[in-house]
Amino acid sequence: MTRIYSLDIIRNMSMYNINYNQTEKYSEMFKALSNPYRLKIFLYLATHCRPGELSTNDEMRYTVGELGEDLEIAQSTVSHHLKELRQSGLIRMERKSKNVECWVEQETLDFMTAFFEVTQD
Repeated sequence: MTRIYSLDIIRNMSMYNINYNQTEKYSEMFKALSNPYRLKIFLYLATHCRPGELSTNDEMRYTVGELGEDLEIAQSTVSHHLKELRQSGLIRMERKSKNVECWVEQETLDFMTAFFEVTQD
């Protein structure tokens, strides 16, 4: 069994495509996702009706009430965590009459994916 040491991991970090000018933004995103409820909400939004699938923009958005019901989380708790996700730039929110819709934008997913992409030499 091969053991991976911390120094090996640090040496190999140069393989990652990290934009060091964006570390503050990455830090805020990962901080927001460190909460289990926010991670659960974000993953739910990111995995349901992903861009590229046959769906309308309306189908790719969820109201606070729908998220609470689907994830079995109180609506007030969902609202609090959505605010944190929005402030960190992970989701967008828009008021439509009495409802607030929220969704993950493809650009956000691309930005986060870029953090973990290994460059090919």
